[in-house]
Amino acid sequence: MSSTTVINPADESVIGTIEHTTLEHVDEAVARAVVAQRAWAALAPVDRARALRRFAAVIDAHIDELAALEVRNSGHPIAQARWEAGNVRDVLDYYSGAPERMLGQQIPVAGGLDVTFHEPLGVVGVIVPWNFPMPIAGWALGPALAAGNAVLLKPADWTPLTAMRLGELALESGLPEHLFQVLPGRGSVVGERFVTHEQVRKIVFTGSTEVGKRVMAGCAAQVKPVTLELGGKSANIVFADADLELAASSAPGSVFDNAGQDCCARSRLLVERSVLDRFLALLEPAVQAFAVGDPNDEATAMGPLVSREHFDNVRAFLEEGVEVAFRGSAPTGPGYWMAPTVVLPSRTDRIARDEVFGPVVSVLPFDDEADAVALANDSEFGLSGSIFTRDLGRAIRVSRGVESGNLSVNSHSSVRYATPFGGFKQSGLGRELGPDAPLAFTETKNVFYSHA
Repeated sequence: MSSTTVINPADESVIGTIEHTTLEHVDEAVARAVVAQRAWAALAPVDRARALRRFAAVIDAHIDELAALEVRNSGHPIAQARWEAGNVRDVLDYYSGAPERMLGQQIPVAGGLDVTFHEPLGVVGVIVPWNFPMPIAGWALGPALAAGNAVLLKPADWTPLTAMRLGELALESGLPEHLFQVLPGRGSVVGERFVTHEQVRKIVFTGSTEVGKRVMAGCAAQVKPVTLELGGKSANIVFADADLELAASSAPGSVFDNAGQDCCARSRLLVERSVLDRFLALLEPAVQAFAVGDPNDEATAMGPLVSREHFDNVRAFLEEGVEVAFRGSAPTGPGYWMAPTVVLPSRTDRIARDEVFGPVVSVLPFDDEADAVALANDSEFGLSGSIFTRDLGRAIRVSRGVESGNLSVNSHSSVRYATPFGGFKQSGLGRELGPDAPLAFTETKNVFYSHA
C-alpha cells in the first residue's frame, strides 16, 4: 500500500506517514455510505438538524486542537487556523437549519394537486485542496448532510490531517457511522473512483482548472452533476478618487493572506495611472509591515508556502526577468519561506496572466474606467475581486461590468457562509454556500395527484 509522508512546511520536519486508500477500500466505503445515507435520509428533519448541531458543538470543543494541527500540517498562522476551524463549526450550525426548511412547492394545475419534493442525491464525493483543508471541506459537508446525503471526502495529499480529525469528531458527536468518511489517497485512485463509481451521485471538486476540466469530463460519462471551484487571477481595482490609504493598507492582506495560496487572492492590482506613484509609495510600507514568520505566533499574518514543490513553482515565476518593485521580509533557514513580493510586469507577461498561487502581486496601471473593466476581464478566470472608489455610480457600473462571481467594494470580503460563492468563466461551475446550497445536493421531483 502506498503512503504520503506529511511535512511541516515551517521547518521541514516529518510529522508522520499517512497510508493511502486503495481502490478496493474506496468501493467498500461507497457501499457503506449507500446504506448509511438511506437511514440518514429517513430520519425526521428535526433529528438530522440536531445531529448537525451536535457535530458543530464537538468541533467547537476542539477548535484549538484543530487549529494547532493545521499550523503543523499547512503552515497557516494560528489566528487564521483558529478561524478556519471555527468556520467549519459555523457552517454546520448554519445548515442545521436547512433540514426543516427544504420546502417544495404546490403548483396550481387543472385536475388535481401538483407538488415538488427535494430528494437527496445519495452519496456525494468531495475532493478538497491543500490550501484551505478545513473550511472547504465544511462548505460541502454542511449542506450535503443537511439535504440528506452521505459524504465521502478525499483530502489533499499534502494536508490530510485536519480532515481526518474531522472524520473522527463526527463519530464522537454521534453522527451515524459511515455517513461521513474521509479517504486519504491519490487523486488518480480515490478521486478518479469517485468520478467513475455509479453510486457516487455528485462530485464537488476544488482545485486547479486543469484537473477540474478532467473531473467534469469524467462526470459527463454518467451525466453526473458536479460543482467546481477552480483557479483565479482576481483584480483589485483602485481608482484615483479612492481612499488611497485604505486601499494600500488593505491590499497586502488581499493577496498575501495564506501566503497567496488562495484562489480569491487579488493578485492583479490595477491602479489608475494618475495615482500610480503615490499608491506605490503608500503600498511599500504596508507590504514591509506584513508580518511573515512563526505560524504559532499570534501576531503572524503569513506563514510558509505549503511544500518544496510548490515553493519551486512560485519561485520560477520570479526568475523570468520580471521587474520587482519591492519586497517584504521572510525568515531564512529551514521551511518554505518566501517574502511578499510586488512586481511591475507588462499586461502580457506570464506572471500577470497565470495563477501564481503565492505571495506575489502584479501592479498594472490603467487609464480610465473602461480600460479598468477591460483589463480586469482580460483573463480566463473570474472568481473574485475588489473595487476601490468613492463614486457610488462608478462602483455600481464597474461591479456589474467585471466578470466575476464575488466582488467587494472598498473592502476585500470574498466568502461568507450565508452568501453564495463561485466563479465565472474557467473559475468554476455552480455555487457553494448561501441559503440555497442544500438544493444543489438534491433532485427536484414533481408529483401530480389526480382528483378526478
